[in-house]
Amino acid sequence: MKILAFAASSSRQSINKTFATYAANLVEGAEVEVLDINDFEIPLFSEDREKELGKPALAQAFYDKISEADALVISFAEHNGSYTAAYKNLFDWTSRIDMKVYQGKPALLLATSPGPGGAKSVLGAATTSAPYFAADVKASISLPSFYDNFDVATQSIKDDAIATELAVAAKALKG
Repeated sequence: MKILAFAASSSRQSINKTFATYAANLVEGAEVEVLDINDFEIPLFSEDREKELGKPALAQAFYDKISEADALVISFAEHNGSYTAAYKNLFDWTSRIDMKVYQGKPALLLATSPGPGGAKSVLGAATTSAPYFAADVKASISLPSFYDNFDVATQSIKDDAIATELAVAAKALKG
C-alpha cells in the first residue's frame, strides 16, 4: 500500500507535516511518500491566468502524485480559520484538471496548531468539502496544542486517547 502524506501548509517547519508523516507511518507495511507543497508552487489562480497558462505542469504533477497513491493523509494548517493560501491555490489549479481531485482515495484528514483550537475550523471545512472532490474520508482528527500533545524528540503522541484514535483511523485507510 502506498500512502501519500502532506501538510496543507507552506511552512518549512510545518507541525502539520510532522503530524501527517507520523500518522501515515502508523499504517503497518505501507510505503509512505511525504510531499512538500512548496515543490508545487504556481501563480495565483484566476480564469485570466488559466487562459494564459493553461494547466500548469506542477498542478498536473500534484494530481499525478495523488493518482499514484492508494490512500492520503493530509494535515491542514489553519490561517485565519481557513485553508492556507498556498494549499488553496494548488487545490484550485488541480481542480481545473479534474474536479475529483482526491480521485476516490481513502483519506485521513488531520489538523493541528500550537493552540488549543487544534485548527478545528479548517478541518471542519475540509472534512465537509472533501467528499465533493472525491475523497473517501475515513476519519478526521484534530490535535490541539501540538507542543503539549506531541513529543518531537520521540515522534509520538503524548495523549493516549488521541494516540488510540489516530491508530484506529490509520488502520481504516487499509479498508
